[in-house]
Amino acid sequence: MLRSQSQAVYSPENGGHFGLNLLKYAHFTSPIRRYADLIVHRALVASLHLGEGGLEREEEEQLDDIAAEISTFERRAMAAERETVDRLIAHHLADRIGESFDGRVAGVTRSGLFIALPEYGADGFVPVSTLGGDYFVHDEVRQALVGERSNLGYQLGDNVEVQLVEAIPLAGALRFEMLSSGRKLPAPTRSFHKSQTGRPMRGGGAGRRSGRGRR
Repeated sequence: MLRSQSQAVYSPENGGHFGLNLLKYAHFTSPIRRYADLIVHRALVASLHLGEGGLEREEEEQLDDIAAEISTFERRAMAAERETVDRLIAHHLADRIGESFDGRVAGVTRSGLFIALPEYGADGFVPVSTLGGDYFVHDEVRQALVGERSNLGYQLGDNVEVQLVEAIPLAGALRFEMLSSGRKLPAPTRSFHKSQTGRPMRGGGAGRRSGRGRR
């Protein structure tokens, strides 16, 4: 859910905090843990005349560029952290091929389902081509894959049982096969994907993971 929201950015302009319902907000910690914290602390030193080390006028004029740069580097750090965790989890589960796990549908695309394993903090993918003999339609509105003939399918948030069939530690990727039968779902809404011929698009292939769940 967090990844579906707009990402926050550092800025010298005080835009408040939407989630906390604050008109004025500054994101920093004490003791200092990152460069953004250092900027805020130095600004306080300068504003309150607390001594040496305050923010200089020339630096204040560069705050827009500084904010943009630290926002970029924070995203790089978060991406690196997620990638590292994904690789470690895939390595940890690599010797458990064939085992079954309790999971939850964490993402739905026309190519398949992203499955989260809460017990392990892991995420993997179930290709739509492995879901069975039905023709699965991607219902974007309900975030579901629905069998065209049976109306059985899987929806975002469903609890499912999956079997691990492939783990690639270097890529931080896990591939599952679905063990749980789909549940009865409403017929797809009008916003489902269609091919160029006008028929519903059926995904295929193993797909790629998007972060940790895709996420």
